[in-house]
Amino acid sequence: MGVEDAPTRVDGGAGELAVMWGGFPLVGAGAGWLLTAVAGPVAGLPWVPAQGWFELLAGLPEPRATAGALALGALAGLVVAGIGTRERLRVEVDADRVRLRSDGRDREIPRRAVRVVFADRRDLVLLGDGEEELARERGDVSAGRLAAAFRAHGWPWADADPHRDAYRRWVDGLPGLPAGADALLRARQRAVDRGRRGDADDLRRELARLGVVVRDEEKRQYWRLTRRAAPG
Repeated sequence: MGVEDAPTRVDGGAGELAVMWGGFPLVGAGAGWLLTAVAGPVAGLPWVPAQGWFELLAGLPEPRATAGALALGALAGLVVAGIGTRERLRVEVDADRVRLRSDGRDREIPRRAVRVVFADRRDLVLLGDGEEELARERGDVSAGRLAAAFRAHGWPWADADPHRDAYRRWVDGLPGLPAGADALLRARQRAVDRGRRGDADDLRRELARLGVVVRDEEKRQYWRLTRRAAPG
């Protein structure tokens, strides 16, 4: 089978944008309407927290209260849609390079630097010659579409992580890690537990400089070493 010349773009498509920009504002408006509908009854329940807010909402005149709640809910949905659009993964691949856009950032990785490409659940992963991660990008893009795009341009796509069996679950103080990696994994575990994705991604990059590759399952961290990892 020949290799395609024109770049192939893979993302969530128009359907994903329609859900975000149409669905999220509708959900937000519905939540605003529901809040005004239940404000009166809930304001009379002393065990419900934030009583002052419910009493304030219940005391507002209609129909302005409902109209305002609908507008604020829809606005909140638009904000969420904007964040989702910025964060969504877009992939453009050809025979020479792949361009990844996510969270407002563009990255370009040349084909010659990549040894294998695969999907790890929702993540697109590219590994280099030293078994290090060149990229790990999260998105809601079909693994089948990604596989077809990379294979069409002659990239080495794998159906699963070729190093899956090399990962070990991180336990504080477990031997085998390079110097300094344990402290970074402790900090990263706190970030993962608290849902601070940006901090967790930053610490993943710090660990990569030490030759440590990290993957998450639920809120558990698993690690493996690359060929270039310094001894502990």
